[in-house]
Amino acid sequence: MGTRSEQGGGGEAAAPPLKRRLRLNSPLAQVILVGLVCFCCPGMFNALSGMGGAGQVDHAAANNANTALYAVFSVAGVLGGAAFNLLGPRPTLFFGCSTYLLYAASFLHYNHFHDQSFVVAAGAFLGIGAGLLWAAQGAILTTRPPPARKASFFAVFWCIFNTGGVVGGAIPFAMNYNRAAAASVNDGTYVVFMGFMAAGAALALAVLPVGGGPVTARAEAAEIAKLFVAWKALLIAPAAWASNFFYAYQFNDVNGVVFNLRTAGLNNVFYWAAQMAGSAGIAWVLDGGARGRRRRGLLGIATVAAVSAAVWGGGLANQLRYTSGKWEKKLDFKDSGKAYAGPVALYCGYGLLDAAFQSLIYWVIGAMADDPHQLSRYSGFYKGIQSAGAAVAWQVDKRHTPLLTQLLINWGLTTASLPLLALLVFLAVEDEAGKEIVASNEYQTPSQQS
Repeated sequence: MGTRSEQGGGGEAAAPPLKRRLRLNSPLAQVILVGLVCFCCPGMFNALSGMGGAGQVDHAAANNANTALYAVFSVAGVLGGAAFNLLGPRPTLFFGCSTYLLYAASFLHYNHFHDQSFVVAAGAFLGIGAGLLWAAQGAILTTRPPPARKASFFAVFWCIFNTGGVVGGAIPFAMNYNRAAAASVNDGTYVVFMGFMAAGAALALAVLPVGGGPVTARAEAAEIAKLFVAWKALLIAPAAWASNFFYAYQFNDVNGVVFNLRTAGLNNVFYWAAQMAGSAGIAWVLDGGARGRRRRGLLGIATVAAVSAAVWGGGLANQLRYTSGKWEKKLDFKDSGKAYAGPVALYCGYGLLDAAFQSLIYWVIGAMADDPHQLSRYSGFYKGIQSAGAAVAWQVDKRHTPLLTQLLINWGLTTASLPLLALLVFLAVEDEAGKEIVASNEYQTPSQQS
């Protein structure tokens, strides 16, 4: 790597031409490609879940499926980093995408036969696939971008990924627009979701290796075991647990309770669009502004803490309006007038906070190590702990825990994790001059990055 003077005096090398930046083996092109894969699969899954009960009036099937999904995911996520290191990105991502397709198909089946067994089995199978897919995503997103651009590259990914939620939210809204009183979405909604998920599996075959030396199964098992006693991993675990815990409450007990079916679909367009704003905003804080990675990391944590207090405070005010768990008359975007504005703004706030929180965590993970294999393990550990928390959350909701209690648990988990993240940033993130530079070798091939 050259010195600052060698790179043009300004401390940063001139960005390569757009054609070079979008070459298939460039970091930016690979990040965009992974974003498109996640647009088609997890993005559509998020839209499906965001309707409340995956578009079914009875949330029991979706809750049980999600419990199975996240329980399996909690194990598959931790092991996913090792699987990625052993298999590489293409088989890991392709298998992961295929399980999303099966999950959507199970709800098409449920629309006709109302048999939970297939839905729950598909949820468990998706837990394996999602563990592999997200471990691969985390490995690529924490290793491919240059150090001084990690949050910005993640924001690019997050915007593409969440465009899937926007498009996915528009699908049930459009296809069920004239069914305002309907209980469940129609068959065509699930068929369209399945088409996107199949396209995601095909795109996964174009993802390239990230570099790094060969590994063995025995070595990977030993390294995974070490994570459970490593102080860096333990400090990030509470944030991981909290980072998906709130979905059950937000999707089922806000969007699924307060709004009717077509409006819940429209709300997801706004929710995932707000995620783009949240990711872009925190990227500006983490990659720009203050000098020094550690200072930017602490500033990012303070920013997320402030947003969290505002959003969950608004959530508390809204939740006190229906402590019984039932909204007096479900809101409709067209017929409810001003009464719709406040609750939908809050729902967008939840989306913005989610993106800022998760982007912050990924930035911290990316700053914890330089080795691609180690970063894939940290990413898998994060997704595993995150999924264990989500499995618990879906059962908390299934057991009809009072909604006010659920809100306070979610608020408390998010808030308690932030001081531990600050400690991790203070102890583990170094202000190394070389890592602050966007070097001329930013757009390397996988072999060069190894």
